Amino acid sequence: MKYLAGICLSLILIGTNQSVVAQEMLSYEQFLEWVRFYHPVARQADINLRFGDQELLMARGGFDPKLYGNYDNKDFNGIEYYDKREAGIVVPTMAGVELKGVFEQNSGTYLNRERTVPNNGLIAAGASVNLGQGLFIDQRRATLRQAEIYRELTQSERQLFLNDLFVETTESYWDWATAYQNMVILEESVELAQIRLEAVKESYRLGELPAIDTIEAYTQVLNRVYRFQSSQIDFINASQNLSTHLWDQDGEPMILVDTVYPQNVLEPLELPYDEISLRTLVNDHPVIRITDFELASLDVERRWKAEQLKPVVKVNYNFLTESVGQFNESQFFENNYKWGFTVSTPLFLRKERGGLGLTKAKIDFKQNDRDLKFVQLQAKLEAEINGFQILGEQLNVFNANILGLERLLEGEQTRFRIGESSLFLINAREVSVLDGRLTLNDLAAKRKKAYAKMLNAAGIGFVE
Repeated sequence: MKYLAGICLSLILIGTNQSVVAQEMLSYEQFLEWVRFYHPVARQADINLRFGDQELLMARGGFDPKLYGNYDNKDFNGIEYYDKREAGIVVPTMAGVELKGVFEQNSGTYLNRERTVPNNGLIAAGASVNLGQGLFIDQRRATLRQAEIYRELTQSERQLFLNDLFVETTESYWDWATAYQNMVILEESVELAQIRLEAVKESYRLGELPAIDTIEAYTQVLNRVYRFQSSQIDFINASQNLSTHLWDQDGEPMILVDTVYPQNVLEPLELPYDEISLRTLVNDHPVIRITDFELASLDVERRWKAEQLKPVVKVNYNFLTESVGQFNESQFFENNYKWGFTVSTPLFLRKERGGLGLTKAKIDFKQNDRDLKFVQLQAKLEAEINGFQILGEQLNVFNANILGLERLLEGEQTRFRIGESSLFLINAREVSVLDGRLTLNDLAAKRKKAYAKMLNAAGIGFVE
Protein backbone atom coordinates (compact mmCIF):
# COMPACT_ATOMS: atom_id res chain seq x y z
CA MET A 1 0.00 0.00 0.00
CA LYS A 2 1.30 3.45 -0.89
CA TYR A 3 0.65 6.81 0.72
CA LEU A 4 -0.79 9.84 -1.01
CA ALA A 5 -0.41 13.51 -0.06
CA GLY A 6 -1.43 16.24 -2.49
CA ILE A 7 -0.62 14.65 -5.83
CA CYS A 8 2.63 13.11 -4.80
CA LEU A 9 1.58 13.63 -1.36
CA SER A 10 3.43 13.34 1.89
CA LEU A 11 6.34 15.65 2.73
CA ILE A 12 8.06 14.59 5.96
CA LEU A 13 10.66 17.00 7.31
CA ILE A 14 13.07 15.51 9.84
CA GLY A 15 14.03 17.91 12.59
CA THR A 16 16.81 17.61 15.14
CA ASN A 17 14.71 16.17 17.94
CA GLN A 18 11.44 15.15 16.29
CA SER A 19 9.72 14.57 12.96
CA VAL A 20 7.70 17.49 11.68
CA VAL A 21 5.04 16.61 9.11
CA ALA A 22 4.23 19.33 6.59
CA GLN A 23 0.53 19.33 5.82
CA GLU A 24 -0.64 19.62 2.23
CA MET A 25 -4.00 20.36 0.69
CA LEU A 26 -5.55 17.93 -1.76
CA SER A 27 -7.77 20.15 -3.89
CA TYR A 28 -10.94 19.01 -5.59
CA GLU A 29 -9.41 19.42 -9.06
CA GLN A 30 -6.29 17.43 -8.10
CA PHE A 31 -8.44 14.67 -6.66
CA LEU A 32 -10.60 14.44 -9.79
CA GLU A 33 -7.53 14.37 -12.00
CA TRP A 34 -6.03 11.52 -9.98
CA VAL A 35 -9.30 9.59 -10.07
CA ARG A 36 -9.78 10.13 -13.80
CA PHE A 37 -6.42 8.59 -14.70
CA TYR A 38 -5.95 5.85 -12.11
CA HIS A 39 -9.30 4.75 -10.67
CA PRO A 40 -10.18 1.14 -11.66
CA VAL A 41 -13.57 2.21 -13.02
CA ALA A 42 -11.88 4.88 -15.18
CA ARG A 43 -9.51 2.24 -16.48
CA GLN A 44 -12.42 -0.10 -17.14
CA ALA A 45 -14.11 2.68 -19.08
CA ASP A 46 -11.03 3.01 -21.29
CA ILE A 47 -10.80 -0.77 -21.68
CA ASN A 48 -14.42 -0.75 -22.85
CA LEU A 49 -13.25 0.97 -26.04
CA ARG A 50 -11.11 -2.05 -26.81
CA PHE A 51 -14.24 -4.21 -27.00
CA GLY A 52 -15.49 -2.12 -29.91
CA ASP A 53 -12.10 -2.15 -31.63
CA GLN A 54 -11.85 -5.92 -31.41
CA GLU A 55 -15.43 -6.44 -32.60
CA LEU A 56 -14.67 -4.25 -35.61
CA LEU A 57 -11.46 -6.17 -36.29
CA MET A 58 -13.42 -9.45 -36.23
CA ALA A 59 -16.02 -8.04 -38.64
CA ARG A 60 -13.34 -6.84 -41.03
CA GLY A 61 -11.99 -10.38 -40.97
CA GLY A 62 -15.04 -11.36 -43.01
CA PHE A 63 -13.40 -9.57 -45.95
CA ASP A 64 -9.99 -11.18 -45.53
CA PRO A 65 -8.70 -13.02 -48.63
CA LYS A 66 -8.79 -16.77 -48.12
CA LEU A 67 -6.30 -19.26 -49.50
CA TYR A 68 -7.38 -22.86 -49.93
CA GLY A 69 -6.04 -26.10 -51.37
CA ASN A 70 -7.43 -29.56 -52.09
CA TYR A 71 -5.60 -32.79 -52.95
CA ASP A 72 -7.38 -36.08 -53.76
CA ASN A 73 -5.67 -39.28 -54.98
CA LYS A 74 -6.80 -42.85 -55.58
CA ASP A 75 -4.45 -45.74 -56.46
CA PHE A 76 -5.67 -49.38 -56.59
CA ASN A 77 -3.99 -52.56 -57.92
CA GLY A 78 -1.21 -50.50 -59.43
CA ILE A 79 -3.61 -48.27 -61.31
CA GLU A 80 -3.80 -44.57 -60.56
CA TYR A 81 -7.50 -43.90 -60.75
CA TYR A 82 -7.10 -40.14 -60.29
CA ASP A 83 -4.83 -37.50 -58.91
CA LYS A 84 -6.63 -34.17 -58.37
CA ARG A 85 -4.96 -30.98 -57.15
CA GLU A 86 -6.54 -27.61 -56.68
CA ALA A 87 -5.38 -24.39 -55.02
CA GLY A 88 -6.89 -20.96 -55.07
CA ILE A 89 -7.67 -17.65 -53.43
CA VAL A 90 -11.03 -15.99 -52.73
CA VAL A 91 -11.17 -12.22 -52.16
CA PRO A 92 -14.48 -10.82 -50.82
CA THR A 93 -15.06 -7.14 -51.55
CA MET A 94 -17.17 -4.39 -50.00
CA ALA A 95 -19.19 -4.27 -53.22
CA GLY A 96 -20.51 -7.77 -52.55
CA VAL A 97 -18.43 -9.31 -55.36
CA GLU A 98 -16.15 -12.27 -54.67
CA LEU A 99 -12.98 -12.36 -56.77
CA LYS A 100 -11.50 -15.81 -57.34
CA GLY A 101 -8.27 -17.26 -58.61
CA VAL A 102 -7.87 -21.06 -59.03
CA PHE A 103 -5.09 -23.36 -60.24
CA GLU A 104 -6.18 -26.90 -61.13
CA GLN A 105 -4.07 -29.90 -62.17
CA ASN A 106 -5.69 -33.33 -62.62
CA SER A 107 -4.65 -36.72 -64.06
CA GLY A 108 -5.54 -40.42 -63.80
CA THR A 109 -6.90 -43.38 -65.73
CA TYR A 110 -10.46 -43.03 -64.48
CA LEU A 111 -10.53 -39.26 -64.07
CA ASN A 112 -13.92 -37.73 -64.82
CA ARG A 113 -13.64 -36.24 -68.31
CA GLU A 114 -14.96 -32.85 -67.20
CA ARG A 115 -12.02 -32.63 -64.81
CA THR A 116 -9.50 -33.10 -67.63
CA VAL A 117 -7.09 -30.19 -67.89
CA PRO A 118 -3.78 -29.63 -69.74
CA ASN A 119 -0.74 -31.45 -68.33
CA ASN A 120 0.68 -28.21 -66.93
CA GLY A 121 -2.61 -27.41 -65.24
CA LEU A 122 -5.31 -24.81 -65.79
CA ILE A 123 -5.71 -21.35 -64.30
CA ALA A 124 -9.12 -19.82 -63.74
CA ALA A 125 -9.74 -16.24 -62.66
CA GLY A 126 -13.15 -14.68 -62.25
CA ALA A 127 -15.84 -13.46 -59.92
CA SER A 128 -19.13 -14.34 -58.25
CA VAL A 129 -21.82 -11.67 -58.19
CA ASN A 130 -25.15 -11.61 -56.34
CA LEU A 131 -27.75 -9.99 -58.58
CA GLY A 132 -30.67 -10.69 -56.27
CA GLN A 133 -30.35 -11.27 -52.55
CA GLY A 134 -27.10 -9.74 -51.32
CA LEU A 135 -26.74 -7.15 -54.09
CA PHE A 136 -27.06 -4.10 -51.79
CA ILE A 137 -26.26 -5.71 -48.43
CA ASP A 138 -25.21 -9.15 -47.30
CA GLN A 139 -24.32 -10.84 -44.02
CA ARG A 140 -20.69 -9.73 -44.15
CA ARG A 141 -21.49 -6.10 -44.86
CA ALA A 142 -24.26 -6.06 -42.25
CA THR A 143 -21.91 -7.49 -39.61
CA LEU A 144 -19.24 -4.92 -40.47
CA ARG A 145 -21.66 -1.99 -40.23
CA GLN A 146 -23.02 -3.25 -36.92
CA ALA A 147 -19.45 -3.59 -35.59
CA GLU A 148 -18.75 0.03 -36.60
CA ILE A 149 -21.89 1.11 -34.78
CA TYR A 150 -20.91 -0.94 -31.73
CA ARG A 151 -17.50 0.74 -31.59
CA GLU A 152 -19.21 4.13 -31.47
CA LEU A 153 -21.60 2.76 -28.83
CA THR A 154 -18.69 1.75 -26.58
CA GLN A 155 -17.52 5.38 -26.55
CA SER A 156 -20.89 6.43 -25.14
CA GLU A 157 -20.81 3.57 -22.63
CA ARG A 158 -17.37 4.76 -21.56
CA GLN A 159 -18.70 8.27 -21.01
CA LEU A 160 -21.58 6.85 -18.97
CA PHE A 161 -19.12 4.99 -16.71
CA LEU A 162 -17.06 8.15 -16.23
CA ASN A 163 -20.13 10.30 -15.53
CA ASP A 164 -21.29 7.99 -12.74
CA LEU A 165 -17.76 7.83 -11.33
CA PHE A 166 -17.62 11.64 -11.40
CA VAL A 167 -20.71 11.93 -9.20
CA GLU A 168 -19.62 9.19 -6.81
CA THR A 169 -16.14 10.60 -6.25
CA THR A 170 -17.43 14.18 -6.02
CA GLU A 171 -19.79 13.19 -3.23
CA SER A 172 -16.95 11.39 -1.42
CA TYR A 173 -14.67 14.43 -1.66
CA TRP A 174 -17.18 16.96 -0.36
CA ASP A 175 -18.27 14.60 2.42
CA TRP A 176 -14.59 14.46 3.39
CA ALA A 177 -14.23 18.25 3.13
CA THR A 178 -17.38 18.79 5.23
CA ALA A 179 -16.20 16.36 7.90
CA TYR A 180 -12.84 18.13 8.05
CA GLN A 181 -14.33 21.63 8.32
CA ASN A 182 -16.80 20.46 10.99
CA MET A 183 -13.95 18.90 12.95
CA VAL A 184 -11.96 22.17 12.77
CA ILE A 185 -14.96 24.21 13.95
CA LEU A 186 -15.69 21.83 16.83
CA GLU A 187 -12.02 21.78 17.85
CA GLU A 188 -12.09 25.58 18.01
CA SER A 189 -15.26 25.40 20.11
CA VAL A 190 -13.51 23.08 22.58
CA GLU A 191 -10.56 25.46 22.87
CA LEU A 192 -12.93 28.38 23.38
CA ALA A 193 -14.87 26.49 26.07
CA GLN A 194 -11.63 25.57 27.87
CA ILE A 195 -10.47 29.19 27.83
CA ARG A 196 -13.82 30.28 29.26
CA LEU A 197 -13.61 27.56 31.95
CA GLU A 198 -10.24 28.88 33.13
CA ALA A 199 -11.60 32.44 33.13
CA VAL A 200 -14.64 31.37 35.16
CA LYS A 201 -12.41 29.55 37.65
CA GLU A 202 -10.32 32.66 38.09
CA SER A 203 -13.44 34.81 38.55
CA TYR A 204 -14.69 32.32 41.15
CA ARG A 205 -11.41 32.53 43.06
CA LEU A 206 -11.72 36.32 43.03
CA GLY A 207 -15.29 36.06 44.29
CA GLU A 208 -16.83 37.57 41.19
CA LEU A 209 -18.82 34.45 40.14
CA PRO A 210 -20.57 31.70 42.10
CA ALA A 211 -19.28 28.12 42.15
CA ILE A 212 -22.21 26.90 40.06
CA ASP A 213 -20.80 28.83 37.08
CA THR A 214 -17.65 26.69 37.13
CA ILE A 215 -19.81 23.58 36.86
CA GLU A 216 -21.71 25.18 33.99
CA ALA A 217 -18.48 26.00 32.17
CA TYR A 218 -17.08 22.51 32.83
CA THR A 219 -20.17 20.76 31.40
CA GLN A 220 -19.88 22.98 28.33
CA VAL A 221 -16.32 21.72 27.82
CA LEU A 222 -17.40 18.09 28.19
CA ASN A 223 -20.30 18.52 25.78
CA ARG A 224 -18.07 20.10 23.14
CA VAL A 225 -15.34 17.52 23.62
CA TYR A 226 -17.95 14.83 22.95
CA ARG A 227 -19.10 16.56 19.77
CA PHE A 228 -15.48 17.04 18.67
CA GLN A 229 -14.73 13.35 19.22
CA SER A 230 -17.79 12.42 17.15
CA SER A 231 -16.57 14.72 14.38
CA GLN A 232 -13.19 12.96 14.45
CA ILE A 233 -14.93 9.64 13.86
CA ASP A 234 -16.87 11.16 10.96
CA PHE A 235 -13.67 12.54 9.46
CA ILE A 236 -11.84 9.23 9.77
CA ASN A 237 -14.74 7.42 8.11
CA ALA A 238 -14.89 10.01 5.32
CA SER A 239 -11.13 9.73 4.83
CA GLN A 240 -11.36 5.96 4.56
CA ASN A 241 -14.13 6.28 2.01
CA LEU A 242 -12.10 8.79 0.01
CA SER A 243 -9.08 6.47 0.05
CA THR A 244 -11.07 3.82 -1.82
CA HIS A 245 -10.98 6.14 -4.84
CA LEU A 246 -7.22 6.69 -4.77
CA TRP A 247 -5.03 4.33 -6.81
CA ASP A 248 -1.53 4.68 -8.20
CA GLN A 249 -0.20 4.23 -11.73
CA ASP A 250 0.42 0.53 -11.12
CA GLY A 251 -3.18 -0.14 -10.09
CA GLU A 252 -2.35 -0.40 -6.38
CA PRO A 253 -4.68 1.14 -3.75
CA MET A 254 -3.33 4.15 -1.85
CA ILE A 255 -3.88 5.33 1.71
CA LEU A 256 -4.72 8.95 2.50
CA VAL A 257 -2.41 10.05 5.30
CA ASP A 258 -3.79 12.16 8.12
CA THR A 259 -1.58 15.13 7.20
CA VAL A 260 -3.57 15.78 4.06
CA TYR A 261 -6.57 18.08 4.24
CA PRO A 262 -9.21 19.18 1.70
CA GLN A 263 -9.96 22.62 0.37
CA ASN A 264 -12.51 24.66 2.30
CA VAL A 265 -16.01 23.50 1.50
CA LEU A 266 -17.19 27.12 1.64
CA GLU A 267 -14.86 28.21 -1.17
CA PRO A 268 -16.75 29.09 -4.37
CA LEU A 269 -16.50 26.48 -7.12
CA GLU A 270 -16.14 27.31 -10.80
CA LEU A 271 -19.42 26.55 -12.58
CA PRO A 272 -18.70 26.38 -16.35
CA TYR A 273 -22.22 25.30 -17.33
CA ASP A 274 -25.48 27.17 -16.81
CA GLU A 275 -29.01 25.80 -16.86
CA ILE A 276 -29.66 26.79 -20.48
CA SER A 277 -26.61 24.97 -21.85
CA LEU A 278 -27.41 21.90 -19.74
CA ARG A 279 -30.93 21.71 -21.16
CA THR A 280 -29.35 21.67 -24.63
CA LEU A 281 -26.70 19.09 -23.76
CA VAL A 282 -29.24 16.59 -22.45
CA ASN A 283 -30.27 15.98 -26.07
CA ASP A 284 -26.86 14.36 -26.56
CA HIS A 285 -26.92 12.37 -23.31
CA PRO A 286 -24.88 9.10 -23.48
CA VAL A 287 -28.02 7.11 -22.65
CA ILE A 288 -29.76 8.63 -25.69
CA ARG A 289 -26.72 8.08 -27.89
CA ILE A 290 -26.52 4.43 -26.84
CA THR A 291 -30.20 3.94 -27.69
CA ASP A 292 -29.68 5.66 -31.06
CA PHE A 293 -26.77 3.32 -31.82
CA GLU A 294 -28.93 0.34 -30.90
CA LEU A 295 -31.62 1.64 -33.28
CA ALA A 296 -29.02 2.09 -36.01
CA SER A 297 -27.84 -1.50 -35.51
CA LEU A 298 -31.42 -2.74 -35.69
CA ASP A 299 -31.92 -0.76 -38.88
CA VAL A 300 -28.96 -2.56 -40.44
CA GLU A 301 -30.55 -5.84 -39.38
CA ARG A 302 -33.86 -4.70 -40.91
CA ARG A 303 -32.19 -3.95 -44.24
CA TRP A 304 -30.57 -7.39 -44.26
CA LYS A 305 -33.86 -9.10 -43.36
CA ALA A 306 -35.63 -7.18 -46.15
CA GLU A 307 -32.89 -8.24 -48.56
CA GLN A 308 -33.61 -11.88 -47.75
CA LEU A 309 -37.09 -11.51 -49.30
CA LYS A 310 -35.41 -11.35 -52.70
CA PRO A 311 -34.55 -14.55 -54.60
CA VAL A 312 -30.95 -15.75 -54.65
CA VAL A 313 -29.47 -15.04 -58.07
CA LYS A 314 -25.75 -15.73 -58.10
CA VAL A 315 -23.69 -15.48 -61.29
CA ASN A 316 -20.21 -17.03 -61.57
CA TYR A 317 -17.77 -16.27 -64.39
CA ASN A 318 -14.15 -17.42 -64.82
CA PHE A 319 -11.47 -16.96 -67.45
CA LEU A 320 -9.57 -20.15 -68.28
CA THR A 321 -5.95 -20.20 -69.35
CA GLU A 322 -2.83 -22.34 -69.13
CA SER A 323 -0.64 -19.37 -68.18
CA VAL A 324 -1.13 -15.94 -66.65
CA GLY A 325 0.18 -14.21 -69.78
CA GLN A 326 -2.72 -15.48 -71.90
CA PHE A 327 -5.36 -13.46 -69.99
CA ASN A 328 -4.79 -10.50 -72.29
CA GLU A 329 -5.72 -12.62 -75.34
CA SER A 330 -9.02 -13.85 -73.88
CA GLN A 331 -12.34 -12.12 -74.36
CA PHE A 332 -15.60 -12.50 -72.47
CA PHE A 333 -17.83 -15.34 -73.71
CA GLU A 334 -15.72 -16.02 -76.83
CA ASN A 335 -13.30 -18.73 -75.78
CA ASN A 336 -11.73 -20.35 -72.71
CA TYR A 337 -14.26 -19.57 -70.05
CA LYS A 338 -16.79 -21.14 -67.78
CA TRP A 339 -19.81 -19.54 -66.25
CA GLY A 340 -23.10 -20.34 -64.62
CA PHE A 341 -25.76 -19.03 -62.32
CA THR A 342 -27.84 -20.21 -59.38
CA VAL A 343 -31.43 -19.22 -58.67
CA SER A 344 -33.43 -20.18 -55.58
CA THR A 345 -36.19 -18.82 -53.39
CA PRO A 346 -38.56 -20.21 -50.74
CA LEU A 347 -42.16 -20.46 -51.93
CA PHE A 348 -43.86 -18.81 -48.94
CA LEU A 349 -41.02 -16.78 -47.40
CA ARG A 350 -42.52 -17.30 -43.96
CA LYS A 351 -39.15 -17.43 -42.21
CA GLU A 352 -37.96 -14.30 -44.01
CA ARG A 353 -41.18 -12.34 -43.49
CA GLY A 354 -41.27 -13.37 -39.84
CA GLY A 355 -37.66 -12.29 -39.35
CA LEU A 356 -38.33 -8.91 -40.94
CA GLY A 357 -41.50 -8.40 -38.91
CA LEU A 358 -39.67 -9.30 -35.69
CA THR A 359 -36.91 -6.79 -36.42
CA LYS A 360 -39.46 -4.05 -37.16
CA ALA A 361 -41.17 -4.82 -33.85
CA LYS A 362 -37.80 -4.52 -32.08
CA ILE A 363 -37.26 -1.14 -33.71
CA ASP A 364 -40.68 0.12 -32.62
CA PHE A 365 -40.07 -1.16 -29.09
CA LYS A 366 -36.65 0.49 -28.91
CA GLN A 367 -37.98 3.77 -30.34
CA ASN A 368 -40.65 3.94 -27.66
CA ASP A 369 -38.00 3.14 -25.07
CA ARG A 370 -35.87 6.02 -26.40
CA ASP A 371 -38.78 8.46 -26.21
CA LEU A 372 -39.47 7.42 -22.61
CA LYS A 373 -35.79 7.70 -21.61
CA PHE A 374 -35.55 11.17 -23.12
CA VAL A 375 -38.56 12.43 -21.17
CA GLN A 376 -37.21 10.84 -17.98
CA LEU A 377 -33.79 12.44 -18.49
CA GLN A 378 -35.37 15.84 -19.06
CA ALA A 379 -37.46 15.46 -15.90
CA LYS A 380 -34.43 14.36 -13.89
CA LEU A 381 -32.39 17.31 -15.17
CA GLU A 382 -35.12 19.79 -14.26
CA ALA A 383 -35.33 18.27 -10.77
CA GLU A 384 -31.55 18.57 -10.32
CA ILE A 385 -31.58 22.16 -11.63
CA ASN A 386 -34.34 23.11 -9.20
CA GLY A 387 -32.53 21.42 -6.33
CA PHE A 388 -29.30 23.23 -7.18
CA GLN A 389 -31.03 26.62 -7.38
CA ILE A 390 -32.89 26.14 -4.10
CA LEU A 391 -29.69 25.06 -2.32
CA GLY A 392 -28.05 28.26 -3.60
CA GLU A 393 -30.88 30.32 -2.15
CA GLN A 394 -30.70 28.41 1.15
CA LEU A 395 -26.97 29.02 1.30
CA ASN A 396 -27.47 32.77 0.90
CA VAL A 397 -30.21 32.77 3.55
CA PHE A 398 -28.08 30.84 6.00
CA ASN A 399 -25.06 33.09 5.42
CA ALA A 400 -27.22 36.02 6.48
CA ASN A 401 -28.51 33.98 9.42
CA ILE A 402 -24.95 33.28 10.60
CA LEU A 403 -24.14 37.00 10.55
CA GLY A 404 -27.22 37.68 12.68
CA LEU A 405 -26.34 34.93 15.17
CA GLU A 406 -22.79 36.24 15.49
CA ARG A 407 -24.09 39.73 16.24
CA LEU A 408 -26.42 38.32 18.89
CA LEU A 409 -23.44 36.49 20.43
CA GLU A 410 -21.37 39.68 20.47
CA GLY A 411 -24.22 41.55 22.12
CA GLU A 412 -24.66 38.81 24.75
CA GLN A 413 -20.93 38.91 25.51
CA THR A 414 -21.12 42.69 25.97
CA ARG A 415 -24.07 42.28 28.34
CA PHE A 416 -22.15 39.57 30.25
CA ARG A 417 -19.17 41.88 30.74
CA ILE A 418 -21.40 44.55 32.29
CA GLY A 419 -23.18 41.98 34.44
CA GLU A 420 -26.52 41.89 32.62
CA SER A 421 -26.27 38.36 31.23
CA SER A 422 -25.21 34.88 32.30
CA LEU A 423 -22.85 32.16 31.22
CA PHE A 424 -25.83 30.00 30.28
CA LEU A 425 -27.11 32.60 27.78
CA ILE A 426 -23.66 33.08 26.26
CA ASN A 427 -23.34 29.33 25.81
CA ALA A 428 -26.78 29.17 24.18
CA ARG A 429 -25.75 31.91 21.74
CA GLU A 430 -22.46 30.16 21.00
CA VAL A 431 -24.18 26.83 20.38
CA SER A 432 -26.52 28.54 17.91
CA VAL A 433 -23.55 30.02 16.02
CA LEU A 434 -21.74 26.69 16.17
CA ASP A 435 -24.71 24.73 14.84
CA GLY A 436 -25.26 27.38 12.18
CA ARG A 437 -21.67 27.09 10.93
CA LEU A 438 -21.97 23.30 10.78
CA THR A 439 -25.23 23.60 8.86
CA LEU A 440 -23.62 26.10 6.51
CA ASN A 441 -20.86 23.56 5.74
CA ASP A 442 -23.46 20.89 5.01
CA LEU A 443 -25.39 23.22 2.71
CA ALA A 444 -22.25 24.23 0.81
CA ALA A 445 -21.31 20.56 0.32
CA LYS A 446 -24.84 19.67 -0.77
CA ARG A 447 -24.78 22.45 -3.34
CA LYS A 448 -21.47 21.29 -4.79
CA LYS A 449 -22.73 17.72 -4.93
CA ALA A 450 -25.99 18.96 -6.49
CA TYR A 451 -23.98 20.64 -9.24
CA ALA A 452 -22.22 17.35 -10.02
CA LYS A 453 -25.58 15.55 -10.11
CA MET A 454 -26.95 18.25 -12.40
CA LEU A 455 -24.03 17.72 -14.80
CA ASN A 456 -24.59 13.99 -14.66
CA ALA A 457 -28.27 14.42 -15.47
CA ALA A 458 -27.24 16.40 -18.55
CA GLY A 459 -24.78 13.68 -19.57
CA ILE A 460 -21.57 15.43 -18.49
CA GLY A 461 -18.85 14.22 -16.14
CA PHE A 462 -15.09 14.30 -16.40
CA VAL A 463 -13.87 16.88 -18.91
CA GLU A 464 -11.68 15.17 -21.52
